[in-house]
Amino acid sequence: MTTSQTTTDHDTIRKWAEARNGHPARVKDTGDNGGLLRIDFNEPEERLEEISWDEFFRIFEENDLAFLYQETLEDGSTSRFNKLVDRKNA
Repeated sequence: MTTSQTTTDHDTIRKWAEARNGHPARVKDTGDNGGLLRIDFNEPEERLEEISWDEFFRIFEENDLAFLYQETLEDGSTSRFNKLVDRKNA
């Protein structure tokens, strides 16, 4: 069984994403509160626009988010599971 972890540490989030060839993005046309954040793994998703890590973390902090993530899958392979959640409920 694999477990998920939650963090608000910017370095941990960035290293996790970059180790999986991910980069910060937001959903287009969701400008309220900076937009809906995502980690994009370079799969074709026209609705995502790449943003800088600085912009990502600015929105992350303004919205009191936490990063829920998983390191590995049950078979031991690298997991890309992640979700941005309300910090108060993390």
